[in-house]
Amino acid sequence: MGTFVVGAIVCVLVGFAVRSMVRDKKNGKSIQCGGDCKNCGGHCH
Repeated sequence: MGTFVVGAIVCVLVGFAVRSMVRDKKNGKSIQCGGDCKNCGGHCH
């Protein structure tokens, strides 16, 4: 039972991280370009 609870918590945390990355990408931010695709010269696309 403990393994299931810990696994569920990890899945929720991973889901939040992925959701945050998708939201940032839609807003024009990217980890690869230092968080701002406007200043990377088009390498993010």
